[in-house]
Amino acid sequence: MQALKSKVTKLLPVGAYIETCDNSGAKLIKLVSVIGSKTVKGRKPSAGVADLVLAAVKKGRPDMRKQVVYAVIVRQKKEFKRPDGMRIKFEDNSAVVLKDDKGNPKGTIFKGPIAKEACERWPGIAKIASIIV
Repeated sequence: MQALKSKVTKLLPVGAYIETCDNSGAKLIKLVSVIGSKTVKGRKPSAGVADLVLAAVKKGRPDMRKQVVYAVIVRQKKEFKRPDGMRIKFEDNSAVVLKDDKGNPKGTIFKGPIAKEACERWPGIAKIASIIV
Protein backbone atom coordinates (compact mmCIF):
# COMPACT_ATOMS: atom_id res chain seq x y z
CA MET A 1 0.00 0.00 0.00
CA GLN A 2 1.31 3.42 -0.98
CA ALA A 3 0.40 6.99 -0.02
CA LEU A 4 -2.39 8.79 -1.86
CA LYS A 5 -1.57 11.98 -3.76
CA SER A 6 -5.05 13.43 -4.25
CA LYS A 7 -7.53 14.70 -1.66
CA VAL A 8 -10.38 12.18 -1.75
CA THR A 9 -13.66 13.20 -0.13
CA LYS A 10 -14.87 10.46 2.20
CA LEU A 11 -18.55 9.69 1.71
CA LEU A 12 -19.22 6.07 2.74
CA PRO A 13 -19.85 5.90 6.50
CA VAL A 14 -19.70 2.72 8.57
CA GLY A 15 -22.93 0.80 7.95
CA ALA A 16 -23.19 1.70 4.25
CA TYR A 17 -24.15 -1.00 1.75
CA ILE A 18 -21.84 -1.19 -1.29
CA GLU A 19 -22.04 -3.31 -4.43
CA THR A 20 -18.98 -5.24 -5.57
CA CYS A 21 -17.62 -5.08 -9.12
CA ASP A 22 -15.68 -8.35 -9.24
CA ASN A 23 -16.43 -12.07 -9.62
CA SER A 24 -15.47 -13.06 -6.07
CA GLY A 25 -18.98 -14.34 -5.25
CA ALA A 26 -20.05 -11.40 -3.07
CA LYS A 27 -22.68 -9.08 -4.56
CA LEU A 28 -23.52 -6.69 -1.72
CA ILE A 29 -21.30 -5.85 1.27
CA LYS A 30 -21.92 -3.80 4.41
CA LEU A 31 -19.11 -1.58 5.69
CA VAL A 32 -18.06 -2.66 9.21
CA SER A 33 -14.98 -0.51 9.74
CA VAL A 34 -12.43 1.62 7.90
CA ILE A 35 -8.87 0.41 8.45
CA GLY A 36 -6.52 3.16 9.64
CA SER A 37 -9.11 5.92 10.05
CA LYS A 38 -8.94 8.46 12.85
CA THR A 39 -11.89 10.70 13.65
CA VAL A 40 -13.31 13.02 16.25
CA LYS A 41 -15.03 11.31 19.20
CA GLY A 42 -18.62 10.48 18.36
CA ARG A 43 -18.17 10.75 14.58
CA LYS A 44 -18.65 7.71 12.34
CA PRO A 45 -15.54 6.76 10.36
CA SER A 46 -16.04 7.18 6.60
CA ALA A 47 -14.30 5.66 3.57
CA GLY A 48 -13.47 7.04 0.13
CA VAL A 49 -11.75 5.82 -3.02
CA ALA A 50 -8.69 3.59 -2.40
CA ASP A 51 -9.50 3.02 1.30
CA LEU A 52 -9.13 -0.42 2.86
CA VAL A 53 -12.31 -1.46 4.67
CA LEU A 54 -13.60 -4.41 6.63
CA ALA A 55 -17.00 -5.53 5.33
CA ALA A 56 -19.63 -8.20 5.92
CA VAL A 57 -21.03 -9.99 2.86
CA LYS A 58 -24.83 -9.57 2.79
CA LYS A 59 -25.74 -10.97 -0.66
CA GLY A 60 -23.90 -13.39 -2.88
CA ARG A 61 -22.98 -17.06 -3.16
CA PRO A 62 -23.96 -19.18 -0.13
CA ASP A 63 -20.32 -19.94 0.74
CA MET A 64 -19.45 -16.20 0.76
CA ARG A 65 -22.48 -14.94 2.73
CA LYS A 66 -22.05 -13.98 6.41
CA GLN A 67 -18.27 -13.71 6.04
CA VAL A 68 -16.22 -10.72 7.11
CA VAL A 69 -13.83 -9.75 4.30
CA TYR A 70 -11.34 -7.03 3.43
CA ALA A 71 -12.30 -4.77 0.52
CA VAL A 72 -11.02 -1.67 -1.31
CA ILE A 73 -13.34 1.11 -2.50
CA VAL A 74 -12.74 1.66 -6.25
CA ARG A 75 -15.62 4.00 -7.24
CA GLN A 76 -17.71 6.62 -5.44
CA LYS A 77 -20.58 8.89 -6.44
CA LYS A 78 -19.29 11.92 -4.55
CA GLU A 79 -16.80 13.89 -6.62
CA PHE A 80 -13.21 14.23 -5.45
CA LYS A 81 -10.37 16.46 -6.60
CA ARG A 82 -7.10 15.41 -8.21
CA PRO A 83 -3.84 17.40 -7.84
CA ASP A 84 -4.17 18.83 -11.39
CA GLY A 85 -7.55 20.39 -10.46
CA MET A 86 -9.74 17.85 -12.25
CA ARG A 87 -12.81 16.60 -10.40
CA ILE A 88 -13.82 12.94 -10.80
CA LYS A 89 -17.08 11.20 -9.92
CA PHE A 90 -18.64 7.87 -10.89
CA GLU A 91 -22.26 6.79 -11.29
CA ASP A 92 -22.13 4.23 -8.46
CA ASN A 93 -20.29 3.23 -5.29
CA SER A 94 -18.34 0.03 -5.74
CA ALA A 95 -15.71 -2.11 -4.02
CA VAL A 96 -13.34 -5.00 -4.77
CA VAL A 97 -13.14 -7.93 -2.32
CA LEU A 98 -9.61 -8.93 -1.23
CA LYS A 99 -8.12 -12.27 -0.12
CA ASP A 100 -6.04 -10.62 2.62
CA ASP A 101 -5.11 -7.15 3.88
CA LYS A 102 -2.01 -7.06 1.60
CA GLY A 103 -4.14 -6.09 -1.43
CA ASN A 104 -4.51 -9.34 -3.38
CA PRO A 105 -7.97 -9.38 -5.02
CA LYS A 106 -10.15 -12.45 -4.66
CA GLY A 107 -11.83 -12.05 -8.07
CA THR A 108 -10.17 -12.28 -11.49
CA ILE A 109 -12.36 -9.87 -13.49
CA PHE A 110 -13.47 -6.31 -12.62
CA LYS A 111 -16.61 -4.85 -14.22
CA GLY A 112 -16.55 -1.15 -15.04
CA PRO A 113 -13.88 1.51 -14.57
CA ILE A 114 -11.48 1.66 -11.61
CA ALA A 115 -10.23 4.97 -10.15
CA LYS A 116 -6.58 5.78 -10.79
CA GLU A 117 -6.07 6.47 -7.08
CA ALA A 118 -7.03 2.90 -6.17
CA CYS A 119 -4.65 1.49 -8.80
CA GLU A 120 -1.73 3.65 -7.61
CA ARG A 121 -2.23 2.59 -4.00
CA TRP A 122 -2.98 -1.12 -4.63
CA PRO A 123 -0.75 -2.71 -7.32
CA GLY A 124 -2.64 -6.04 -7.13
CA ILE A 125 -5.82 -4.27 -8.27
CA ALA A 126 -3.96 -2.39 -11.02
CA LYS A 127 -2.76 -5.68 -12.59
CA ILE A 128 -6.32 -6.95 -13.13
CA ALA A 129 -8.06 -3.63 -13.95
CA SER A 130 -8.99 -3.23 -17.61
CA ILE A 131 -10.37 0.35 -17.51
CA ILE A 132 -8.52 2.89 -15.32
CA VAL A 133 -10.00 6.40 -15.09
